[in-house]
Amino acid sequence: MYLPFNKEINKSILSDTCPSIKKLKSNSRASCRSVFFCYHIFMTKFKKGAVITVNDKMQSGYRYTLVCEPGQDFAPEFKPELTPRQMLEMGVFEGHYMTDCRAEFPPEWFEKAKMNPDKADISQNYFKIKSRQNLQIWQEKGWIIGPDIRGWFQWYCRYWLGRRIEDIDKIQISRWKNFKRHKMQILKNCPPRALQCRPRQRQALLQWAYNPIF
Repeated sequence: MYLPFNKEINKSILSDTCPSIKKLKSNSRASCRSVFFCYHIFMTKFKKGAVITVNDKMQSGYRYTLVCEPGQDFAPEFKPELTPRQMLEMGVFEGHYMTDCRAEFPPEWFEKAKMNPDKADISQNYFKIKSRQNLQIWQEKGWIIGPDIRGWFQWYCRYWLGRRIEDIDKIQISRWKNFKRHKMQILKNCPPRALQCRPRQRQALLQWAYNPIF
C-alpha cells in the first residue's frame, strides 16, 4: 500500500478525523489500512460540493460548502502570490496560528509547516521576527469579519479551499490589494533581493500571501 506522504505525519494529522488510529501500532497492517482510509476521506472531503464542518478551540459547529474546486476560480482581481501551504512551509504567525484546526484543511498543508503547538515562537517565522498584532487588537479595530474569527489568513484558507461569501470576499480582497503598498515601499527603499532590508514588512507581506523575496 502506497501512501503519498509520511505515515507518521498522517497519523498525527488525521487522528482528529479518525481518533481510533491513535491506538494502533505504527507498523501494524491495521494502522496502514486505517491511515489510508482516513487519507481517502480527506482527499474526497476537499472537492466542489463538499460541506466542511469546523470544530476547533475557537469555533464549533460552523459549516460551509465548497462551491469551487480548491485553488480555482478566484476573483479576477485576486492574484495571491503564495498558497496557504507555501505560507505555512515558509513560516508565518510565529508557528502558532492553526495548530488546533488542522482537521479543517488538507493534511499536505501541514507536512512541512513550521509550527509550534505550545506557544508563539518567532523562530518559526521566515524572517525570525515578529510581525503581527494580537487577535484582541484585530477584534477591537473591527478587522475580524464574518465567520473567520482568526482573521484574514483564515478567510484566505477557506477561500482557497472553495468557499465563497460574496460580500465578505470583496472586503477581504480589497484589504489584500491595499496591503501591496508595503511591497512598493520595500521596492522603493531596498536594493534588489536585500532580504535583510525591512524584514518586518517582508514578514507581513508573507502573511498576506505576497512573496517577500524580491
